[in-house]
Amino acid sequence: MNSLADTCVGTKKRSDIFVPVKHPIMKKLVSTICILSLFTCLHAQTQASLKLKLPVLDKSPMDMAYFPSDYPVLKIQDKASDPLVARIIYSRPQKDGRVLFGELIEYNTVWRLGANEATEIEFFKDVKIGGKKLLKGRYTMYAIPTPAQWTIIFNKDTDIWGAFKYDEKKDVLRVTVPVQKTASVAEIFSMHFNKTSTGADLIMAWDDVSVSLPVSLK
Repeated sequence: MNSLADTCVGTKKRSDIFVPVKHPIMKKLVSTICILSLFTCLHAQTQASLKLKLPVLDKSPMDMAYFPSDYPVLKIQDKASDPLVARIIYSRPQKDGRVLFGELIEYNTVWRLGANEATEIEFFKDVKIGGKKLLKGRYTMYAIPTPAQWTIIFNKDTDIWGAFKYDEKKDVLRVTVPVQKTASVAEIFSMHFNKTSTGADLIMAWDDVSVSLPVSLK
């Protein structure tokens, strides 16, 4: 019976007659090559069968809000008549049958204004909020809700998860806005800009609660 070396590639072809390689060293070398080739094939098959472990869709997906609204779409359509003023990046948690304000979101406690990473806003020009000047730049937004009003906070410490390490010393502006009860329930937390004669109102709504933050460009 032929050895592994004879069976694999350890033979020579001459006039259509296969002649086994009989030298011990040669046979050992050929056997080693065969074994290595086998392991290479098995490894390649294993790698090909690996499944990618991709992250699942978050229950509070991330979204963006622009002012002017839909600015990226208007830009590619050459319909952007006004320059970009602000962009918000925030996560959108769902009510999902829960009691929100006063329970899930405690009153008089700093809230990330969404879910997961704290909400961030970037202004591309200086603005006025509550009559106070806010320089262009990127800020983290927080809120301190109560039944009657929310305190909206702009903080210079960005790229933050939650409000666990919120540092009041890094606040650059605070504004208080009244709470309005809505006729319908907003199942998903939402932030968007409504254009006004002086700039825009930043609307924040969830459950049966809504607040409006005036942003002035003048």
